[in-house]
Parts: sequence; structure tokens; C-alpha cells
Amino acid sequence: MRNLTLLTDLYELSMWNGYHILGKDKFNAVFDLFYRPQPGLELAVAAGLEQACEYINNLHFGEEEINYLKSLNVFDDGFLASLKDFKFSGDIYAVREGEIVFPYEPLLTVVAPLGEAQFVETALLTIINHQTLIATKAMRITQESHGGVAEFGLRRAQGPDAGIYGARAAVIGGCVSTSNVLAAKSFNLKPTGTMAHSWIMSFETELEAFRKYADIYPANTLLLVDTYDTLKSGIPNAITVFKELRAKGYTPVGIRLDSGDLAYLSKKARDMLDKAGFENAKIFGGGDIDEEILMSLHAQDAKIDVWGIGTKLITSFSIPSLGGVYKMAGIYDENGLLTPKIKLSDTQIKITNPGLKKTYRIYDKDGFAYADVIALENEKFNTEKPLTLTHPTERWKTATIAGYTMRSLQVQVFKNGVQVYRNPSVQEISAYHKARKGEFQDEYKRLINPHEYKVDLSDKLYALKQKLITR
Repeated sequence: MRNLTLLTDLYELSMWNGYHILGKDKFNAVFDLFYRPQPGLELAVAAGLEQACEYINNLHFGEEEINYLKSLNVFDDGFLASLKDFKFSGDIYAVREGEIVFPYEPLLTVVAPLGEAQFVETALLTIINHQTLIATKAMRITQESHGGVAEFGLRRAQGPDAGIYGARAAVIGGCVSTSNVLAAKSFNLKPTGTMAHSWIMSFETELEAFRKYADIYPANTLLLVDTYDTLKSGIPNAITVFKELRAKGYTPVGIRLDSGDLAYLSKKARDMLDKAGFENAKIFGGGDIDEEILMSLHAQDAKIDVWGIGTKLITSFSIPSLGGVYKMAGIYDENGLLTPKIKLSDTQIKITNPGLKKTYRIYDKDGFAYADVIALENEKFNTEKPLTLTHPTERWKTATIAGYTMRSLQVQVFKNGVQVYRNPSVQEISAYHKARKGEFQDEYKRLINPHEYKVDLSDKLYALKQKLITR
């Protein structure tokens, strides 16, 4: 992995330099990474932790980096000298990749010397923000697809890294494969693809193009039928080639529609294929597709079995940013005692939650996720007694649950600068996400007017927050 140590904003280094000069960087601080609410992100899929770990493990300032910083004439010589032996030394807690998460819940918590904890902010945000966003978009798309979704977005991604890690996140969120060969190789994903319009246009006739493709790939013949005229040319020519393949002992895979009225064309195509005896031939659909278009197509009874989705998935077209932030929640004194910190604002959603915290998921007696509780790190809960949940701001709104179970969402990832967590494979993460998503009732997952999932503050955390606000 290339050295990403300077993948940061200048002010992170400026503050670290200042902490060093003032002697403040010897005290540990607590920072939380979380996202704020916005339409379309009522819930999200955590992703990017493996790359965050790689970043932390590879942090170091070589001679090249230090000489560059020195050339800026901004930093104290003593500070620059201290960077020569720098290695991250703190603790990191995080939710697992694939976990369903909600606004304000810490996706990642850093407990480290103030300068270190400050410095890693920008890189952690760009890594976690991007992959969580794409994994969430993939979840929204795949739950409306009624069939498999292949990620086809590399050419429309905002740069190579966005294409590679976006493909990884898309599979975490529910996609079954990717067209991105480098991503497939890097993460042991399934690479998939069909044919281009240019292949067909390079031959004298569409039929010849189909035949030559079938000659080369007889066991994997999937034909793109919308280069010229889908119903009058593309599908009839595809059926001709399918019959020739069958006579040779091969089973055609199907056809691909990449433009036009997909609902109308897919229904016509299904009828034509069935009448020709190819009831098992699949119809692949593509184009500028997202979850809302999928909902509309299924309402029209579109007959598409598998989707190849690119632009609106890899760019999270309708939700351009996760809105993740990284905020201080406390700082330790020379005696190791934590002083909670809070950021205030006239805007309610920008007021932070203080202290070192844990998030617990509450399950009802049927095993469904009922609510989440953000609590102080040392709080204890007795699952033998009924639990009263209270709205984080409107405290008159309460709900009481009995016969419940609960689970902490965070795991420790780094301890004293050493990674203590095994990063699972993308396939394991995808399976984990599918299982966790299944814990939520459909009402919470629907795209339009989803039921509000309760994410509450414990009484102790709420009291601490109000105390700091008042003070």
C-alpha cells in the first residue's frame, strides 16, 4: 500500500504542531466518527474498515514527507523531529463492516494521544464516508432489484480508487459481482461482463457479430440486442444464434437490454424468447438505473432477471455524500480521568454526544431489531428487567420492552497501536450484512416513508449531555 500519511488536511498537521508546542499531545483524547441524518440515509451499511486499518498500520513519516513539511515553513523543528519515529499508538473501536447503522451512532471511535487522534481525522473520514455511502446505495438498489445486480460502474467512477473501493463496497451492500477486473482480483470477487455495441458494429451484420461471439464463447453466450432495432433485429437474430448453439449442445445464457423502454422491451423479449423455446434464457437489464427506477419497472411488471448497474450506483447519484463527521467527545487529564466534551450549535443535529460511548442493539423476543441505545462506556444493563427507552431529544416519548436481548455493536480494532481485529473477507462481510439486514422488519427498510427506527440515548448519557449544555 502506498504511503497515505500526508492524505490529510493541512489544519490537522497545524493543530498537531500546536499541541506539541503546548505539551497537550501527551494527553489522550476521544473522537467519534459518525454521520448525520439526511433523506435516503435513514439507515446505512458500515464499510471501509479494512482500508482504515491499512491506513493506520502504514502511517509513517519518511524523509521525503518530513522534508516537504519543513519546506512549508509552518512547523516547529521539534515537532518535525518527533515525526521521524511516529507510529500510531492508540486504541480504535468500530462497528463491523456490513453492520446496519444509524445517524449519530459512532461507526469508529479513536482513543489516542490528542495529536495522533486529531491527525487521522481526514483520512478516516474519506475512507469510511465513501465506502459506507456506496455500500448503502448498493443495499437500496439490490433490495429493489428482484434479482441479482452486477456492479458496472468503473468507467463512471470519480477516479480509479473510487472505482476499485466502490466495487468492494457495492458487493458488501448486496451486489453479486463486478465488471472491474482489478477490484475482482484484489478482493476475490466475481468478475462479470458481456459484449459491447462496438463488437456488433465492427461486423457487416448483427447476425454475423452474434455468430462470431457464440463461436468464441459458446458456453457463455449473452447477446446485446439493442444496437440497431431490439424487436425487429436484435432479438430475432439472437434467437437464430441460440437455435444454432442448441443444435451444437450448448445452452445460451440470454440477452441484454441496455437502452429504450425496459419495461415494454423486456416483456416483448420474454414473450419472443418463450415462444421460440428459450424459457430459461435470462434477460439482463442495464442503463441509468437506480432504486426508484427499479420500483417503477417492477410496478410495470418488467421481465428482467439480472441487472448491470453503473453510474447511479458507483457515484451514489441521488445521495452525493454520507455526511460523516469526526468530533471530539472527551479528553483525559494527567491522572487518566476523562473530561467529557461537547460541541454546541444553534442547529440541533450538529450538537454532539459527549464521553466514551457504546451502542447497543435491542432485540425483541422474536429476534427482530427493536431499537438502539447509545450509552456511556461503563453503563450496565439488566436484561432480566424491563427496559424503558426514551427519545434522544423529546424525552416525553418513551417505550418499554421486556423479554429482550441486546448486543454491543462495537469491537476493538486497535489496542496500543496494534491491530487486534481480523479483517474478514468481502464475502464474509457480505454474508454478515445480509444476516444483519434480515434482523430488521421491512417497514424500516422501505425506501418511501420508512418507519422511524428508535435510536435513543441512555438516561446517564442524556443527563451528562444536558449538564454540559447548561454549563
